[in-house]
Amino acid sequence: MEAVLKLYAQPFDPKRPLVCFDEKMTQLLGDVREPLPLMPNRSRRQDYEYRRGGTRNLFMFVESKAGKRAVLVTQRRGKSEFAQAMRYLVDTLYPAAEVIDVVLDNLNTHTYLALVETFGKSEADRLAARLCFHYTPPHGSWLNMAEIELSILSRQCLKRRLPDEWTLGLEIIAWENRRNQQQAKIHWRFSVEDARRVFRDHYHAFSSC
Repeated sequence: MEAVLKLYAQPFDPKRPLVCFDEKMTQLLGDVREPLPLMPNRSRRQDYEYRRGGTRNLFMFVESKAGKRAVLVTQRRGKSEFAQAMRYLVDTLYPAAEVIDVVLDNLNTHTYLALVETFGKSEADRLAARLCFHYTPPHGSWLNMAEIELSILSRQCLKRRLPDEWTLGLEIIAWENRRNQQQAKIHWRFSVEDARRVFRDHYHAFSSC
């Protein structure tokens, strides 16, 4: 816990960005009947019946100190998808960064081996040289600021029927662009001192780097 909190307390460094990473499944739902449009003194009306379109996984990257975020939509969230997400982070989102500190949950897919299995050792080593993983402790996923950003995404963008992946992607891009233009940030207030006071009998500090 302390390792993550100390990381959050460090000053902003564009050469070594701090990126929180998390994932969420969302369901695609379409209308069976066309909703009735908005009219004066009457809200939009939607039939209770809907059509299921399967699920999609959302990978969230958020650099809160810079007010930046990016979302990837995938069909699954296995080792291969995680590895592809890490390559997107390194090569597309932060190609000029020397090292990227990544805060993420301690799942069995979130490993260096996932990179090796997907890309081979040479490419995995290239990516790993640019990544420093900092895992949240067991039952401590609330320490991951990407979880907060996913909650905001759910409230502002996903609380309605989105029938297919194309519509989902377009809506997320619009939400992402608006949040990035606003440079919306998460103001984290829970400190190491707070952790030592609140969790003095329970927490452990660890990091992979």
